[in-house]
Amino acid sequence: MGAKSMTRLLISRLPWLGPWLAVVFVVVTVGAKLLPERPTHGYDLEAFARLPVLEGGRVKPIDTVGRNALLMIRTQQDFRVDGESISATRWLLDALFRPGVADAQPAFEISDPEVLGLMGLQQGSSRYYPFRAVAPHIDEIQKQAMAAQGMESAQRSRFQRAVLNLFERVWLYHKVQNTLQLPGAPSLGEEIAAARTPQAAERQAMLRDTAQFRPLPPAAGAGPEAWRSVGQGLMEMAAGQSDPVLVGWARVGQAWTAQDAGAFNQAMADLSQLERAAAPAAMRQAARELVFNRAQPFIMGIEFYLLALVAVFLSWFALPGGSSAAEKRSVARPISYVFLGAGMLVHTAGLVARIILQGRPPVTNLYSSAVFVGWVAVLVGIVLEALFRRGFGTLVAGAIGVGTLIIAQNLTGEGDTMEMMRAVLDSNFWLSTHVITITVGYGGTFLAGIIAIVWTARQHLYRSRDPGDDRLLASMAYGVVCFALFFSFLGTVLGGIWADQSWGRFWGWDPKENGALLIVLWNAIILHARWGGYARERGLMAMAIFGNVITSLSWFGVNMLGVGLHSYGFMDKAFWALFAFIASQLVLVGLAILPPRFWTALSPGGRAREDGANRAPAR
Repeated sequence: MGAKSMTRLLISRLPWLGPWLAVVFVVVTVGAKLLPERPTHGYDLEAFARLPVLEGGRVKPIDTVGRNALLMIRTQQDFRVDGESISATRWLLDALFRPGVADAQPAFEISDPEVLGLMGLQQGSSRYYPFRAVAPHIDEIQKQAMAAQGMESAQRSRFQRAVLNLFERVWLYHKVQNTLQLPGAPSLGEEIAAARTPQAAERQAMLRDTAQFRPLPPAAGAGPEAWRSVGQGLMEMAAGQSDPVLVGWARVGQAWTAQDAGAFNQAMADLSQLERAAAPAAMRQAARELVFNRAQPFIMGIEFYLLALVAVFLSWFALPGGSSAAEKRSVARPISYVFLGAGMLVHTAGLVARIILQGRPPVTNLYSSAVFVGWVAVLVGIVLEALFRRGFGTLVAGAIGVGTLIIAQNLTGEGDTMEMMRAVLDSNFWLSTHVITITVGYGGTFLAGIIAIVWTARQHLYRSRDPGDDRLLASMAYGVVCFALFFSFLGTVLGGIWADQSWGRFWGWDPKENGALLIVLWNAIILHARWGGYARERGLMAMAIFGNVITSLSWFGVNMLGVGLHSYGFMDKAFWALFAFIASQLVLVGLAILPPRFWTALSPGGRAREDGANRAPAR
């Protein structure tokens, strides 16, 4: 049998074998993410990562504290030193109990040349520096940061924003290091032994006031606010009270400082038993969140959505052996469905896990809104694919799933993504219904825009196109705009009801309210332009792409204005990313309006042959 025959035989088996191989790949990938972390050099870091603490008003595993702190300081959740990987948990243990080691690790990202010049450092191949390189210049960094803090955020220069950001990260590092014991001062075990001495009172007050988190659980029946810092625990010991959990933390620190794996593991086993007895609900909550942190479902979602995109693209390109279009679709299309479904499943699992862990609706901040917008758009894309089965639903669902989850990942640098809700958002029943409904409208409007972008790309990348596919994409975009209009309008009305109950007025022309109204009006304009014959297929698609501009401004833009009840802070990086996105969408609007393959030079009559039946009024 020749090579060509073998290739065709293999391809003939792929329609049923390929999807099953994809399923096996998905199961193995998800299972590997859920496996507990293996001991590092004999240390049971998993047990330490599971310990519950209170930070930012929320009980969480100490693993979350370490991940968020390192993410804010270094923009990564792990790093390498001398070829060895340092996890966030290991870095946090060093920062807490071995400050000299932590100070020598390149944990601080500093890329601004003026900030480096302020510290007398040269810009090299690496943008990561240890704290000991920053420490001699803290006074000058603080002076420059205080000057920048007194200015309006939009008026700060690049240097001022960078130095203020560095000072905030240095302050976070300082608080972490001063949570359990003071650098250069007696260890936690020694502080416990000396708790009743007059000299210890000042150190106890400092540990109480600068602690980044509270590791000591409250008495049975008390609320989260009753969790105590180490400083408070030492003060209680000075007053004659005993605290076995505090003693357990001291033993863990002593073992880690001595780098004694056996003693560390035994101390961790004893402390875990004490924590389970003192705060069983907190231990269960922390264990669940640790699994969520380890699985990283939204990172997995990006990976599976990308694989779905690759598979659907392969279904449109030739396979070896001269396979037909039908064979290509039968081989790659089912695989794309498996990966898209896997992405949707892990995306949904992550969304549900966040709801359970927070005890809140799915949308509480910009990060969660990006996750939810993507989820809605992917769900609608899957429905479109189930209805039409041409690969376009998979394409737009995968693309918007990747895009929104990447946006969400870029919003994690602000710290805990499951933070306590802002006061302006933490109110009544109408909050959850309004925010969820209007976010569904965001997802629908973006999905219509992505469909229009696919239509535009086909116009200019394909020499010959199936007019039926163009009409199908136009019908899909039209239907999604109807869907988006309904939810945008309903969400805006529900927001007015919420505002009436929370602020005493239904409508106040707040920038966020104006943005929501613009989305409703633009979707209505698209439909009326289509109904009235003012916009045909090409005009519909151009207007749908421009809907991305309006929605992005309503979603992110109004938060950066610094005014209004919905303004949550100016974000420099987000501003430039938003500007670039809007510019790209305007370019795509122009391409949608231009004739197909407008740059191609054709012989007389050639353009007519290229356009053929695809010609449509450009309005």
